[in-house]
Amino acid sequence: MAEFKVLYEDNHLLAVEKPVNIPVQKDISNDDDLLGLLKQYIKDKYNKPGNVFLGIVHRLDRPVGGAMVFARTSKAASRLSEQIRKREIKKVYLAVVKGNLNIKSGELVDYLLKDKEKNIVKVVSETVPKSRRAVLRYSVIDNADKLSMVMVSLETGRPHQIRVQLSNLGYPILGDKKYGSGKNTGYSDALSLWSHILEFKHPVKNEIVRIQSNPPDCYPWNLFSNLSDISIYESLITETGKNENFPEDT
Repeated sequence: MAEFKVLYEDNHLLAVEKPVNIPVQKDISNDDDLLGLLKQYIKDKYNKPGNVFLGIVHRLDRPVGGAMVFARTSKAASRLSEQIRKREIKKVYLAVVKGNLNIKSGELVDYLLKDKEKNIVKVVSETVPKSRRAVLRYSVIDNADKLSMVMVSLETGRPHQIRVQLSNLGYPILGDKKYGSGKNTGYSDALSLWSHILEFKHPVKNEIVRIQSNPPDCYPWNLFSNLSDISIYESLITETGKNENFPEDT
């Protein structure tokens, strides 16, 4: 059974560090899923009979680890979902990409189209029907061994967005076989993408909650000497575009 680390917990929220290679919900693999594990955790800890409510308000791809928050009440789920709809939740990721990314910071704006049958997302022209606008900002933290560690702030939350946009830029994420970098032999063939920070207004207490999860101290993350100093870059990434409000795609 997969293990998870609790990062924050109260009567309204449960935030955990999602293990890599575990689905958020049940899929065709029938492997353990995070939602099921967390429901059992709540049931056991609080001795709750019957079904346990736990609302999913955002998602991470199966191979991605790191910070994730769930709602323990329907009110919290509704209010967090509204914050996501209004793009008020700050999501910051860390990624290790192939190549020395020389442009130290920037904004990527693309239009993405998902092939649901193949579960692949492509960058297309904005004139393509059903394409959706995708915006992210990045800052390079460090370079080592022909790799770059970047911090990414999402303005939109599209399927596979970070993976597709960085690959389209010419710097695919290490270990991402689906979008161009091939096998990551140094880290159990894992995708080098990590959900680092979630920052949002508490749905009931009206205070800012900041959830942080750091990547594991192993390859490729331990190649980068500046990993302990990433707070310098957090303010840069999270301040950029703070006052912008991108409209929802329909």
